Amino acid sequence: MRIQTFRTSSTCYATKDPYTVLGVSKNASAPEIKKAYYSLAKKYHPDTNKDAKAKDQFSDAQSAYELLSDPKKKEAWDQYGAAAFNQGTGFDPSGSSAEGPFGGTAGAGGFQGFGGGFQGGFGADVNFEDIFSAFTGGGRRSRGSRQSSSQEEILVGQNIEVQTNISFMDAAKGTSKDIFITPLVQCRTCSGRGMKKGQSRSTCQKCGGTGTRVHFVQAGFQMASTCENCGGQGVVIPRGSECGTCNGNGVVRERKTVNVDIPAGVEDGMRLRVSGEGDAAPTGAAANPNARSTRGDLYVFIRVAPDAKFRRSGADVLYTASIPLTTAALGGEVKIPTLDSEVKLKVGTGTGTGDKMTLGGMGMPKLGGRRGAAGDLRVEFKVAMPKYLSANQRTILEMLADELDDKTAKRIMNVSASASSAEPSKTETPSTGSHKNEGFLKSAWHKLTHQHNDTPTKPSPPTPDAETKGETEAPKKAAGRSG
Repeated sequence: MRIQTFRTSSTCYATKDPYTVLGVSKNASAPEIKKAYYSLAKKYHPDTNKDAKAKDQFSDAQSAYELLSDPKKKEAWDQYGAAAFNQGTGFDPSGSSAEGPFGGTAGAGGFQGFGGGFQGGFGADVNFEDIFSAFTGGGRRSRGSRQSSSQEEILVGQNIEVQTNISFMDAAKGTSKDIFITPLVQCRTCSGRGMKKGQSRSTCQKCGGTGTRVHFVQAGFQMASTCENCGGQGVVIPRGSECGTCNGNGVVRERKTVNVDIPAGVEDGMRLRVSGEGDAAPTGAAANPNARSTRGDLYVFIRVAPDAKFRRSGADVLYTASIPLTTAALGGEVKIPTLDSEVKLKVGTGTGTGDKMTLGGMGMPKLGGRRGAAGDLRVEFKVAMPKYLSANQRTILEMLADELDDKTAKRIMNVSASASSAEPSKTETPSTGSHKNEGFLKSAWHKLTHQHNDTPTKPSPPTPDAETKGETEAPKKAAGRSG
């Protein structure tokens, strides 16, 4: 804790009109006076304002508030003015000749501690935490307690933070999870008082019940710090009077199961707050164990596991659809999974890798949006290229490369040479039938699949056998003899 020391105000500063110094009227209420002082203290505090005159202006504001915050001194000023506070007049508005006009010992006066330990300096109702809050932006107030507008103290328990894991589909549909925690709960033995039955707290002997310890330093300065014996509460539980169950804390740990509803559409890293499921306030250590208290909150951090098929971008769901090379080239229809089932999606002719299509309203539910609002399902196509080709597949692709006049494609099967030999010659007879007038690709395909083997061939003339040959030769011989 940072302790700021202040110089004791001299009585000569009291002769200045406190109303003028603070800039308020004589009819100003106590809250208005207090507000005006805080504003000036924040403006002229030496830690924040390095102007040479800021220190004196801060002291003037401090002295003015010291006077007006004390009802007796304020009444004396209103009746007698500065004469009531001039040295040597013998007038003592506080009713004590042993003290100076500001409640401290004459000549040495000053701060006798912070909070309830102030006997001089600031008025008894000054909340020193508020002054520090004004200088530091309100960062000094702890969660251990808070005060309402009526200055009623409310004890607040600590928050509990846990983590739970859910699947991608649970995030899309919503689910409920049982969270196991061990929060602090009120001790049933002592009902949160922290003491045995019939026992009571006693005033801290170290600080005299003020909650602070005053340390004197040179040149008449004083410093105050929180009493380490009572923790600033001013009271302690006598030794041996502590509750045996909670050891005087008023709270104990207890295992508990909390069912948490996780809404549809949550994202990884989101935090859900379950009000009132945190720790109970340790009332046993408080100065007033019967003060109002409230439990802290339970914060559940959501971790969403990645999905094998889907990815996410806000409320949109991303899916990569792998399609065959032939479907990409010729077009077709493919099935696409969604968060609910499957849909059929038409693929256009010539679809390439990276082409996208959007299915509206098929994404994640939108948190905080209108009922039924959802993101989109964005489909990105990826053409699956074969790594290994059979002889027929390579031949077909080489034929396609020839048809598209692709000069860069690698050729292995020599489709062009095979196809040229398969073309019909000019001397071919019409008996070749249906294969005669087929195109280049069809002819090459038929030759590849051996469909040209069924083409009818002209029958060869029969070869005469030996007997027939003898018969034909016999007349020739006879004719020779007659000649």
